[in-house]
Amino acid sequence: MTDRPTGSEFGDGEPVIRDKRRIDPETGKLREPSEGGPAAGGTAGQQPPRDPSDLTGPSAQEALLTEALAERTADLQRLQAEYVNYKRRVDRDREAARELVVGTVLTELLGILDDIGRAREAGELEGAFKAVSESLERVTEKLGLVKFGEKGDAFDPRIHEALLHNYADDVDGPTATMIMQPGYRLGERILRAARVAVSEPTEQLPADAAKADVPVENSDDDKAADESAE
Repeated sequence: MTDRPTGSEFGDGEPVIRDKRRIDPETGKLREPSEGGPAAGGTAGQQPPRDPSDLTGPSAQEALLTEALAERTADLQRLQAEYVNYKRRVDRDREAARELVVGTVLTELLGILDDIGRAREAGELEGAFKAVSESLERVTEKLGLVKFGEKGDAFDPRIHEALLHNYADDVDGPTATMIMQPGYRLGERILRAARVAVSEPTEQLPADAAKADVPVENSDDDKAADESAE
């Protein structure tokens, strides 16, 4: 059975005034919560409000403000780290897109650069054609195009494409002894491998070719000549 309030609470007596103000109007001080009951302005089972004004004493308020400042600082640091990572990712993607476009354009110009190189070797690069050619080469170099492939370079399958192969006494290992077409790269990206003739040391000749004492590239011709003589 539930207890029901009686008496003045139902208006049959003098009115009861409950002053729930936290500040005493007579003394102007903060009232202490009643012993065993909930704090003023709260309900039983709830956490006390996390507000500096709800705490008494400068030490308690200072501790709460320090905690709030640490939380806000951590939030700002996290946001700053996310922004920095986002900016790096955008810059990296932008640079990759730029390099892709430049590489595509330069790849289309490689044939023209080959023609200029052949004309220079033949001594036909003169007059206005020479001026235009040199201007084009300067522009491609400014964009980052690098020409590579020199006679005597050690053969590297990552940057060289072997079109011919033979053996020689004056090399210590696989060596590019003839540059048929130079290679080009843009940064770390190979636009075209250098096309070369590769020579290997004579001691690496196959056993049959060494016994016959004939160059590998001429063995088929000699065989045909022998058959004709028979």
